Amino acid sequence: MILDGIFGNKTASRVLLHLFHYNEIHTAAIAKDYGVASTPIRMQLERFEKTGIIVAKNVGRTRVFSFNQKSPFVKPIKAILEIFYHSLTMEEKEKIFSTRRRPREKGKPVYGRT
Repeated sequence: MILDGIFGNKTASRVLLHLFHYNEIHTAAIAKDYGVASTPIRMQLERFEKTGIIVAKNVGRTRVFSFNQKSPFVKPIKAILEIFYHSLTMEEKEKIFSTRRRPREKGKPVYGRT
């Protein structure tokens, strides 16, 4: 995946792509979608948090991550992710983002951003 080269590794690109798609995400959800261990995902999320690209909040006992809107780096990162995201076919999106995280709003398309 081209994002691996841009962001340095597969785990980083997976984390950022999931965050872009879902807006908020937790470690176990990303690990489950890709069928990988949660430890490398958690470590990557913590690295992004230390650099200020993402922020975390506790929801019950779960840490939920989202982009740090105050970071000047988030807008260009999202621009790169958006280009890649829109280049994916519907089948690729369904494969990568197979798990529904919350109920869909009435009238909202199943996949893709407008």
